Amino acid sequence: MYLGDCLEVMRDMLSDGSVDLTVTSPPYDNLRTYNGTLNDWTPEKWQAVIRELFRVTTQGGVVVWIVADATINGSETGTSFRQALYAMDCGFRLHDTMIWNKGSFTGVGALATRYAPVFEFMFVWSKGAPATFNPLKDRKNKVAGKLGGRLRRADGSMRQMSTAGKDRAEYGQRFAIWDIPPVGGNRTGHPAPFPEALARDHILSWSNPGDTVFDPFLGSGTTGKMALLEGRRFIGIERVPNYFDIARRRIEDAQRQGRLFACFPEQLTLPARTEDATMPERIRPEVPEEKAIEHARRGDPPAHLDAAGDADCERCQGSGRITLINVHLGGGFWGDADDQPCPECCE
Repeated sequence: MYLGDCLEVMRDMLSDGSVDLTVTSPPYDNLRTYNGTLNDWTPEKWQAVIRELFRVTTQGGVVVWIVADATINGSETGTSFRQALYAMDCGFRLHDTMIWNKGSFTGVGALATRYAPVFEFMFVWSKGAPATFNPLKDRKNKVAGKLGGRLRRADGSMRQMSTAGKDRAEYGQRFAIWDIPPVGGNRTGHPAPFPEALARDHILSWSNPGDTVFDPFLGSGTTGKMALLEGRRFIGIERVPNYFDIARRRIEDAQRQGRLFACFPEQLTLPARTEDATMPERIRPEVPEEKAIEHARRGDPPAHLDAAGDADCERCQGSGRITLINVHLGGGFWGDADDQPCPECCE
């Protein structure tokens, strides 16, 4: 996490192609004041941010840009569309245009002359073809039985769908309109947080465990929290100190929630800074990362895992002592070590 201006930090700290997925919500014109920090949110600024996002995104990586427009002098600004088109000029593909349906009016402005805007755009930009797509299949199908239907060709004629005759599953792939209620700012201390489910579902859709997720407009830290809980690494930038503190606390809580204990017979002496430590070559790959993530998602209590990731460990090899290593999902694969009596011998 970095406290500072996102453009400056990206230029100074992030290398080319270092990010697999960005999930972010930039300022929406002047709809929020953000403690008076929007004086420089100009077309030149957001264009520079998009250029930097293209640079730091890996080939096949994705940017999810969640945005809406202000209404000024009776007209919507159209800034969101300009940003999407500019991203294409920079080299991104406009892979998908999705809608976040909030289901209730949370905007700023009068409704005397227009319908309530209850949605925001979620532009999905990709650097080349997306390397990852894990479609969420939680849309309950309205009918059961065999699949049928026909598709219209470019010349107007019809052809049978390739899936015709197959059994229809109970649940189908989610559509591009996501119905997720908004979150009130008083819950986090930030004026415009977005729901954890929104960040989580994009993270699950466009990345895999171990990938690096980025949010240059960190805000209250929702993207970082969900990235860590889903086993991803995370980079975040926020320039407002009190918002940074809110995000730091939430992300630290997420790290504690996603922590597991893995057991090894060897003694490990770690330096004061975890990032300076190295694990013996024979130990490093012993607990499969996907197994650790599986335990964390189920909400299992700290478990003593053997080399296969199972919980019926007999690893002390008669010494009566084991070394517990805190496994932090998303923040590297392990942390500090603690030598303890072997629980198998003590029972």
